[in-house]
Amino acid sequence: MIIDCHGHYTTAPAPHNEWRESQLQAFLDGAAAPAYPSISDDEIVETIELNQLRLLRERGADMTIFSPRASAMAHHEGDLAVGVAWAQACNDLIARVVGLFPDTFIGVAQLPQTAGEPLDAALAEMRRCVDLGFVGINLNPDPSGGRWSSPPLTDRYWYPVYEAMAELDLPAMIHVSASCTPVFHATGAHYINADTTAFMQLIQGDLFADFPELRLVIPHGGGAVPYHWGRYRGLADMLKKPSLDTHVMKNVFFDTCVYHQPGIDLLFEVIDVDNILFGSEMVGAVRGIDPTTGHYFDDTKRYVDALDLTDAQREQVYSGNARRVYPRLDASLKAKGL
Repeated sequence: MIIDCHGHYTTAPAPHNEWRESQLQAFLDGAAAPAYPSISDDEIVETIELNQLRLLRERGADMTIFSPRASAMAHHEGDLAVGVAWAQACNDLIARVVGLFPDTFIGVAQLPQTAGEPLDAALAEMRRCVDLGFVGINLNPDPSGGRWSSPPLTDRYWYPVYEAMAELDLPAMIHVSASCTPVFHATGAHYINADTTAFMQLIQGDLFADFPELRLVIPHGGGAVPYHWGRYRGLADMLKKPSLDTHVMKNVFFDTCVYHQPGIDLLFEVIDVDNILFGSEMVGAVRGIDPTTGHYFDDTKRYVDALDLTDAQREQVYSGNARRVYPRLDASLKAKGL
């Protein structure tokens, strides 16, 4: 079985996105947000069958861990009430996709987050989404959209989320959203900056001493981390921290959303296979065809297939690690005899 750990509903029906624009405009105008539109099952089916489902079949994967579009979370827009309504609308749409394609998609939740605000609303949405059958969350370490005004992930500000994750047995993908500053291109700079920043924050702190079972997925191949692995090993040593394998890597996992073969080769050379989950983020940040290969950049299965892995290692990357990191997913699959 091949499980893609990193999928977003980037092809959501137009009325959903149009409602978001109206919601934000109403906030700016000091008016009440319009009612959420009626979206038919047929509209949802069309957006999925023509895009994510078609590509999954063409590329040979079986299931996607699916969440709302990351760049559209835009936690820096509106206020917390706006964010709650938007997160609920997005998560409800994901739940509908899962209901229509239960053997192919399983949900991960967007949280309502506003920089400087308490996390009570995020906790409530986590619990609501678990009741909907979701198996994880996306946690934005920078809800300010590039201003980085929130405390580091090791700060006790975030502990209520970690406590709920431990209670509910949920992992989190550490995933920022849109950039509100032209200094940081969203997917080319802000995302990779955030992945790298989150990893360094974890090195500096001692989060996993307090939450030894916490599981965090850092996407996009871990940002710059594998490429600069010696730097981070050296910094951990200079900070008098334990070695990375015991200090961080029992709890942190990277995906394979790296869009060329040399990058995947490096990822697997540096990072233990136990810490790598297959992911593609298809129909996401990089959607074109690589002129040097003739294949889509985000067809990451091709890169993993080209690696010299044992059958056991390949099974780990393609499904075993995801089932271990997302135990609610594993339970769901076992209930289906998979």
